[in-house]
Amino acid sequence: MKRFEQQQLFEKLQGETGISNDEYYRAYKRVKRIKRFYVHLGVFCFVNAFLIINRIIDANSITALFHWQTYSTLFLWGIGLAAHGISVFGRDIFFGDDWEERKIKELMNKEKANEQNWK
Repeated sequence: MKRFEQQQLFEKLQGETGISNDEYYRAYKRVKRIKRFYVHLGVFCFVNAFLIINRIIDANSITALFHWQTYSTLFLWGIGLAAHGISVFGRDIFFGDDWEERKIKELMNKEKANEQNWK
């Protein structure tokens, strides 16, 4: 995004929501990090699909799907991609911010329902 467009977007959002310059900057940086992750994910999918198809064609057999070499890049790069995803989305990617609170309420409701069933 060009500097002028970025400034216009900030002014529009500031008028609508009253956000500060710091809040906008943090959100802007987060969006950029998320965008870079999705580009990384796209390149990962494209390159690994190409490598797997190329391996099958070179081997002239579908049995190439059963060799470690076919998936080594996918596996090792996948570890790096997972680390990138965790760095972008944080550890809350699986549980969320309020996961503990929701789980406690769920378990308490189940326990209460079980008590009522026994009465």
